[in-house]
Amino acid sequence: MGVKFRHVVMILVVISASMFSVSMANTDWSFGFNYTDWWSRFGNHPQNKTQQQSRQILVGGSEHWHYGFNYTDWAFNNAPFYLNDTLVFKYDAPNPTSFPHSVYMFKSFGSFLKCDIKKAKMLANPTQGTGEGFKFVLKRWQPHYFACGERNGFHCNNGTMKFAVMPMFRPSWQWP
Repeated sequence: MGVKFRHVVMILVVISASMFSVSMANTDWSFGFNYTDWWSRFGNHPQNKTQQQSRQILVGGSEHWHYGFNYTDWAFNNAPFYLNDTLVFKYDAPNPTSFPHSVYMFKSFGSFLKCDIKKAKMLANPTQGTGEGFKFVLKRWQPHYFACGERNGFHCNNGTMKFAVMPMFRPSWQWP
């Protein structure tokens, strides 16, 4: 019971932190004067457009998508996620020495917590994560709940092979 409660708390913290960071990013704390980059106001300097471009994010980083890695912690450490960012799930093809993996998405927080695979939608089967990996674009402003559905949800149920993200609107950094 303690492990599930801890993961529920972590997921709520991730979603709250994402929402808070975007609201703070759009706040003008300088009260009309940008002390760190004041010179750029006086010239025709291009704005940094890299922050407005969507990213490709490798789920799990160099660990990829595998059993035994804590993806809730990974999501917390890599937040915030933005609309139109692409999550890339890479995993090994099924073989005799490892368990297969897949990617499922849950429609509700409750089914995600219970790892109810029957109420989830398979996004990628065990072979779709090989090579360049399976790519999922965060197109909707809503929580997304991901998990591995293999072994009837065992990889999800142990609490580590699942995570949630709440994509936020990408802040626009325009001068007044």
